[in-house]
Amino acid sequence: MARRKRRTVVPEAEPALDRFKYEVAGELGLADKIERVGWGDMTSRECGLVGGNMVRRMIRYAEEKMSQG
Repeated sequence: MARRKRRTVVPEAEPALDRFKYEVAGELGLADKIERVGWGDMTSRECGLVGGNMVRRMIRYAEEKMSQG
């Protein structure tokens, strides 16, 4: 299995992004599977679902902040 090294634009945000990832996975009902098998054995579809929902929520948050000021 190939591993991709991702770079965080703001390295200090890494722990918060990890917590956010697990929060979204939990909301999607994937937390138990991740706990059992780990991220490496999740399907591409499941990982994409988590990542896609993270992006949607981050965009919504940014749009709300931009509209406030």
